[in-house]
Amino acid sequence: MSRIPGAIQHDLAQLRSLQDWFLNYELKNLPNVAEVATVGGMVKQYQVVLDPVRMANLGIPQQVVTQAIKNANQEAGGSVLEMAEAEYMVRASGYLESLQDFRDIPLRLDGDGVPITLGDIAHIQIGPEMRRGIAELDGEGEVVGGVVVLRSGKNARETIRLVKERLDELQGSLPEGVEVVTTYDRSQVIDRGVSNLTQKLVEEFIVVGLVCLLFLWHFRSSLVVIMTLPIGVLISFVIMQQQGINANIMSLGGIAIGAMVDAAIVMIENAHKHIERWHERHPGKTLKGAEHWQVITQASIEVGPALFFSLLIITLSFIPVFTLEAQEGRLFGPLAFTKTYAMAAAAGLSVTLVPVLMGYWIRGKIPSESRNPLNRGLARIYRPALDGVLRWPKTTVAVAMMMFLSSLWPATQLGGEFLPPMDEGDLLYMPTALPGLSAQKASELLQQTDRMIKSVPEVHRVFGKAGRANTATDPAPLVMFETTIQFKPRDQWRPGMTPEKLVEELDAAVQVPGLANMWIPPIRNRIDMLATGVKSPIGVRVSGSDLTAIDEITQEIERIARDVPGVNSATAERLAGGRYIDVDIKRSAAARYGLNIADIQAVVAGAIGGKTVGETVEGLARYPINLRYGREWRDSLSDLHNLPIYTPQGSQITLGTVADIHVESGPPMLKSENARLSGLVFVDVRGRDVASVANELRATLGQKLSLPAGMSVSYAGQFEYMERANERLQLVIPVTLMIILVLLYLTFRSVTDALLIMAMLPFALTGGVWFLYLLGYNLSVATGVGFIALAGVAAEFGVIMLLYLKNAWHERLASGHGGEAGLLEAIRTGAVQRVRPKVMTVAVLIAGLVPILWGSGTGSEIMSRIAAPMIGGMVTAPLLSLFVMPAAYLLMHRRQLRASATHRNTLETSKGVNA
Repeated sequence: MSRIPGAIQHDLAQLRSLQDWFLNYELKNLPNVAEVATVGGMVKQYQVVLDPVRMANLGIPQQVVTQAIKNANQEAGGSVLEMAEAEYMVRASGYLESLQDFRDIPLRLDGDGVPITLGDIAHIQIGPEMRRGIAELDGEGEVVGGVVVLRSGKNARETIRLVKERLDELQGSLPEGVEVVTTYDRSQVIDRGVSNLTQKLVEEFIVVGLVCLLFLWHFRSSLVVIMTLPIGVLISFVIMQQQGINANIMSLGGIAIGAMVDAAIVMIENAHKHIERWHERHPGKTLKGAEHWQVITQASIEVGPALFFSLLIITLSFIPVFTLEAQEGRLFGPLAFTKTYAMAAAAGLSVTLVPVLMGYWIRGKIPSESRNPLNRGLARIYRPALDGVLRWPKTTVAVAMMMFLSSLWPATQLGGEFLPPMDEGDLLYMPTALPGLSAQKASELLQQTDRMIKSVPEVHRVFGKAGRANTATDPAPLVMFETTIQFKPRDQWRPGMTPEKLVEELDAAVQVPGLANMWIPPIRNRIDMLATGVKSPIGVRVSGSDLTAIDEITQEIERIARDVPGVNSATAERLAGGRYIDVDIKRSAAARYGLNIADIQAVVAGAIGGKTVGETVEGLARYPINLRYGREWRDSLSDLHNLPIYTPQGSQITLGTVADIHVESGPPMLKSENARLSGLVFVDVRGRDVASVANELRATLGQKLSLPAGMSVSYAGQFEYMERANERLQLVIPVTLMIILVLLYLTFRSVTDALLIMAMLPFALTGGVWFLYLLGYNLSVATGVGFIALAGVAAEFGVIMLLYLKNAWHERLASGHGGEAGLLEAIRTGAVQRVRPKVMTVAVLIAGLVPILWGSGTGSEIMSRIAAPMIGGMVTAPLLSLFVMPAAYLLMHRRQLRASATHRNTLETSKGVNA
């Protein structure tokens, strides 16, 4: 909330009361709101400022004042009285309501029976409570803010809508001159992300239909494919809804339209081939009735089981993603779930609904494959190329091996990161200041940096926060600034301005001595801070038992890290710099005056620090009552030495009589990790990938840093996520490959065939590696998901090609045309039959993925990393199945044929000798 310039003014205490006792209660009642954390402003406080001289003169100790205030601020009930056949509830209200009520509190009677009141020994006033959080808007002055916290796992978009509606309703209830300003709205990034991905899904629907129509020249056949898509997606959405998975960037990214329709395309294309053959065998006849259904059934049975298992392989290939832990598991879990549901639905529909729809809709005159000029052109190109491959199969396999080996070099050049930087639309400025700032100085710095940020033309609104919000989940000290920056719409930006350039301009505009700048997307920052407490991409944690040694080591790491290429800033937490006034109580001196440790500590805690002794009740609002000595008694060390203390014997002494008072330095905040004291170095990275910087930093620290005994260094932040994800994937991927191998064996009932397909998978990934290198992308969990999806699709390509080759070879053997010539002809027939469905599936995948790769908008950064390996792989995976697979199949079966021939010759020779 802020004050409207020129309107009725409201001070920060009034705004804070309005937030705490009105808006908070109205918003907390909304569904799925966990809490509303107030930040900034000043809490109204009734302050009882004691005069120790008058207290000593009148013989009134502090304990008597405390008890008198408590006794004067309460309410009691007197049960019920019955009068005139009615019940009357008896109550005695005695809450303090005004400053005069405080002044009239009796303490005791003097010798003449005259009451001594609180007003006789204290000055009572209304003032602000000591604050640990400050909020500022647009560099124009302090305001009061509220952070609406969502319950875990609930629908953020719906909750934000309810909050907005409620705030609109409450607008008329706000005092004149007060307005509610939205400083951060996550629904915008949600809407942009979901809208962007939804648009991509619709585009893929259209592309699928056009590709099928282009290759098959049959509208109803295309309709079969198109009909399976909404049904499969609907099944995924139903399961997602039951599981509580919301539609978001990650979950919608798991719906791969291209992979979902692969099976339907192959099934329909195979049905077209069977219908064409039937017409060739029965010229002039019409295929209908039971005979039509028999042809459709045969076509479905021929490829259905293999398709089902291949889709099952794609589904199970995402097992490694399910095993990811902690934050990486929560991020990519929705994607893996929706991908699994979508592919499982596609697998089920391919062997249930698709054959039925084919039977009803693929009727009448089916255009011949040879009549389509596109298909004729593909066959004309493929046949001579295949003949060349079959003439030199070993050379083909060797070339494929060389292509695979060529990918090893770009693989070593790829950087690493946990997730690519995502443009959330808003930005968070989180500088790190040196410890020991006062609240007044923090407020000045906050307003200064906010004004600098607001000077950039693209900035719409700046909401700065220093210190903590009023919630247990925010332990931030006053030196931690969190400034949320809202930008204007992109069409209002200066020509040529990009988010990257904007960050550089902001970094140049905000230069304040003592502040180390850091610019982070808000959602990404919250994820990192909640998981590890580290706000930078890399955090170096030093653990030990000696704070001084830890502080020295962290500052040494800060100096070393600044020289590592790619490090934008390195800032060590200062474990020294906190300022303490120590009151060391002299036990023997205190004992002479009848004082124990607790008595003197009560004076220090209450009279100096201020003690909350109760709270006023003003309707719904509650305001604290603070008791302490006046500022003139506690402003310096000499004043503290002379601070009066009232002894049990009735005499007055000073604090310096029973205690030594001196200034010491110490830690401003203590942190521990695994029950050991720790300190952090925040390392911000720009212009280089996180993994390379972290690895070089680790190597440099290993060479230049000498650790004392009992101290250790570990790494946190995004780098920690990435390392943990890589370690888990290295364990789980081999197990997943074994499961896929078992499925391949169940498909073909042949270990050799299963191993053949598994051996082909690395070649299929070659294109994905090269494409990532050419695009300049880094390896991340997102690209890992893309490679997993590519491996599943490549396995499907291999399964279908091997199925066509085996069927053609078995037909040759059944017709008595075995031998090497028959094998070559079978391979030619089976491979050429695979050209049209292969090109169709590749075209669908590429046409569906290219808009995602080159598209812009919220979420495109992650989706492009998932799409890039698959697009690159769509170059090598089809080449693998169309050329390398036939060559390998020829070499494998040619050896078997020659071995069989040798065995027959040996038997015939042995029979001749015996004869």
